Amino acid sequence: MANEDFVVGANDEHGVNPPTQGKRTPYIAQLGRQIYENEFNRAAKNAFIEACMRQDFSVFDVKPELQDVSISERVRRINSQNLTLLVTFAYNAFGEEFNSASGLETFYSPSNPFPEQSRQLAQDLYNQLIQGTSQNGRGVKTLDVGVLSSVNCVSALIEAGFMTNFREAGLMINPLFVTEVGEEACHGVCDYLGVPFIPRDDQSVYPLLRQGSQGNFVYLLQFILANQYGYNLTVDGIFGSRTLNAVRDFQNNNSLVVDGLVGNNTWKTLLTLPAYPLLRQGSRGAYVRFLQRLLESKFFPVGTIDGIFGSRTLSAVRSFQSAYGLTVDGIVGPNTWEALATTT
Repeated sequence: MANEDFVVGANDEHGVNPPTQGKRTPYIAQLGRQIYENEFNRAAKNAFIEACMRQDFSVFDVKPELQDVSISERVRRINSQNLTLLVTFAYNAFGEEFNSASGLETFYSPSNPFPEQSRQLAQDLYNQLIQGTSQNGRGVKTLDVGVLSSVNCVSALIEAGFMTNFREAGLMINPLFVTEVGEEACHGVCDYLGVPFIPRDDQSVYPLLRQGSQGNFVYLLQFILANQYGYNLTVDGIFGSRTLNAVRDFQNNNSLVVDGLVGNNTWKTLLTLPAYPLLRQGSRGAYVRFLQRLLESKFFPVGTIDGIFGSRTLSAVRSFQSAYGLTVDGIVGPNTWEALATTT
């Protein structure tokens, strides 16, 4: 069976600005705000979709909307597809104030039409997530909710942490943790399906793309440009003129050769893979945006995450360096990157 014959569903719980408690962190004074659950759920789902595209799976995004969609509507959408399996991303809460509850767990429903297969999927997801992240393991558990019990496919749900745990609240917006959850979830799906997993940092698998290219890696390229960098693109797997213009604009904004060809350097920058570049005030581009997200996840606010290393980002870098016993020079070199890259 070819990988493209597997149809993987990806679902994120809740939407932006939910009205109820339990769907956002307590107030975080350092950031001057709360973090909403779907900030993690949607980003982790997108990281999972990217990883699944790299495996050449067919992917169905259950809830592409930013706003919440009812469980009944999501179940209807799921059951209208011939999905091989479904993975749902969520984040836990305990109480309304920060406390010590922590850890990662996965769920399946014994009421699912495929209970044993769903249990095995939940176990495979759990095994990879515990191995690949810094989270404590809380086990594989049962839960009867619609996206687990009322769907006509194998289904499992991930609760990747507790938003009422201060450290794990920061992980919700940490791009390394979010990506790792998506990647390890895809790895677990590969284990369940019995196919090899292609790692994200294996640059040999990313083909050279140009105008006229088609296929899954064009889908991946367009998905990253649209969802990570905000380009207005139709994700259709066809490298046309709008994709070409977006690629050229991205290359220009990141000091790459502006040739419209998606080769190793453009792929590396799109994915913000190591080795991370030296950054200082005046730097711009994807790696600055990545830096800003890491600083925010450590509770050093940068203002707008815009990919521009301005005075607010400089102040955050210096504060971070001071807090972590680094040379306070405002320059993001190997030691600062290493400290930022920890998720423990």
